[in-house]
Amino acid sequence: MVVPVEQIEGVRAAHARLHGTLAGLDDAIARRPSRLPSWTIGHVLTHLARNADSVVHRLAAAAEDRLVEQYDGGAAGRAAAIEAGAGRPAAALVADLTNADAAVDQLFAALPPAAWERPVLRSGPAGGTVPAARLAYSRWREVEVHHVDLGLGYEPARWPGRLVERMLPDLLAGCPSGPAGPRSPPGPSTAGAPGRIRTCAPAPGDRYRRWSAPS
Repeated sequence: MVVPVEQIEGVRAAHARLHGTLAGLDDAIARRPSRLPSWTIGHVLTHLARNADSVVHRLAAAAEDRLVEQYDGGAAGRAAAIEAGAGRPAAALVADLTNADAAVDQLFAALPPAAWERPVLRSGPAGGTVPAARLAYSRWREVEVHHVDLGLGYEPARWPGRLVERMLPDLLAGCPSGPAGPRSPPGPSTAGAPGRIRTCAPAPGDRYRRWSAPS
């Protein structure tokens, strides 16, 4: 039984950094455009809260040896929940997210070790299942990437090196035409190439999406 200790600690630290960025968030800032097309900061925060709920939902089911969908209503339900919550006052957005994050941290600490090896339904078009332990990594990645998407001063250069090392193979595997080659780093150095990482070549008008793929 492998408990993803490093990823659990990564999630807890990522939540804390995100909450620090949100200290003092007001309604005007919450209405600003984020770095994601058509999403405000309120959309990103609502998405992060509902993603946290989905982690708890699937892990709690895994503890009972059940499989459940990531979001009620699938992709349409996910989109509707984000849209419905995005326009709330800043205080409500932050309270919702911090409560959802706390629920993730608490469940990570309490989950029986055997549950981490049980299957959970995979998000995205690929479908299928993955071990429940994968959710700790995916939540870590989700929080760090969308923290940058807020456009509030947190940049990829602050991503933990261990997370980048884990993310990089997934990013390169998702490049439609292969990696674009070595470039100046938007994030931390990675093993084997200090100060440089490989990124996908973005499509025109899509300079940021190579880092951002909401789930």
